[in-house]
Amino acid sequence: MTPPTPSDPDAPRRRLDARRNQERVIAAARELFTEQGLQVTVPQVAERAGVGRATVYRSYPSKEDLIVAVVQRQFEELEQRIHAALDGADAYQEWCSFVPDLFGRLARDRVLADAFFEGRLVPAARILSLIGQLVAAARPSGKIRQDAGELDTRVLLCGAVRQLIVLDERDPAVWRRYADLVVNAFRR
Repeated sequence: MTPPTPSDPDAPRRRLDARRNQERVIAAARELFTEQGLQVTVPQVAERAGVGRATVYRSYPSKEDLIVAVVQRQFEELEQRIHAALDGADAYQEWCSFVPDLFGRLARDRVLADAFFEGRLVPAARILSLIGQLVAAARPSGKIRQDAGELDTRVLLCGAVRQLIVLDERDPAVWRRYADLVVNAFRR
């Protein structure tokens, strides 16, 4: 099959099909990684997505490439959530709802939790910097310690996340408890 040329009337449809397939592959990989962990195979992802293996390998030559694509998408969603919190009317309330939301996501999705903690596949520094900005934005409320900053966020938040991962804790109630402890540690 020859690649579509600009004069090929079917080219836009093919590109649209390719984008749809890519979205289906990412969605399937995300579901499977969340359900079963990283031992999932590319053929399993292809089957769940309803595409051939070659379709997956065309966009993601290795399983690692697929994992990175899934994690990048999740980090983009986290960034959007943090930006929404930073744009909120009450930074303190946004902080108080963001941390439990983050811990809830991490409790449900071990791939995201591992990536957030490790920073190996997709650096988490940008996310952590934005969380630090949220703490800084909440300080003027007088409800957060005035000396709280990005380092505190990294130590307390990431420390709790790391331990929950190392302990292989999967109970969302336990994650919620530690989210509450992190929020309370920042209170004035």
